Amino acid sequence: MELNYSVVHTPPRAAASVVLLRDGPLGLEVFLVQRHGASEVLGGAYVFPGGKLDAEDAEPELLAALDRPLDRLHAAMGEPDIDAATAAALHVAALREVFEESGVLFARPGTLAEVGNAAALLREGTPFNAALVQLGLRLQTAAVLPWSRWVTPTSPSVMNKRFDTRFFVAAVPEGQAAVHDNHEAVHSLWLPPRVALEQYWDGAIDLAPPQIMSLAHLARHATLETVFAEARARRPPVIQPEPFDDEGVRTICYPGDPRHSIAARALPGPTRLRYRNKRFEPVEGFEALFN
Repeated sequence: MELNYSVVHTPPRAAASVVLLRDGPLGLEVFLVQRHGASEVLGGAYVFPGGKLDAEDAEPELLAALDRPLDRLHAAMGEPDIDAATAAALHVAALREVFEESGVLFARPGTLAEVGNAAALLREGTPFNAALVQLGLRLQTAAVLPWSRWVTPTSPSVMNKRFDTRFFVAAVPEGQAAVHDNHEAVHSLWLPPRVALEQYWDGAIDLAPPQIMSLAHLARHATLETVFAEARARRPPVIQPEPFDDEGVRTICYPGDPRHSIAARALPGPTRLRYRNKRFEPVEGFEALFN
């Protein structure tokens, strides 16, 4: 992973990402897609399906047809600095992106035939919203729960773009299968969070810091039920990493770290990662991700 030391002065672009989960034979599993190597954003890295908020995600006709009223979606986000329409549009962006990148459609009626028809329409160039209308589908925002909010610092470490990304957690609907799109994503994996981090540590897959810390957080859960219970019980934490050089080593600190501007912790795990051995790692070693 190449490090970036430039300062980006543009405001972060709103984005949404969905952490797809399932209960596997060894416990909780998470779906990861590998970005195309030519991608401008984290090329070659394994990420959760997601992407930028588009203007079409906020079309009034679409927002009016969601399964929940806008004020409830706004309350679920726990962000008083945005309006209800923006909160709803971020839910739409999450559902659109996860369908485009993994083929998983959170909609009703949402039969397997309708999922296939929607995918065919997208391949033909039909916009996501138009495909929903044509098939008479209604997006199910209740299927995704706000989990965290990650804001790229003005001096990012692994890319030259800034994003304000809302992460949602969701379970794959019964009967559907998550599969990478072979366009933006070229490979995909279902792995227990700890196993994904072990593969990262061994150099088998590449992960960016938000995915590292998110997987470390999820590794504390054994089932879907406990993840969703946590998501419903608290306001999604806001994480704005603050990078600095520590004796010549690129270091990223998180809320709760002595070097961070926010004293209160925002998430479990280490409060800083250092770029050593061609990877981001906790100062105390691998097991510190889970302490």
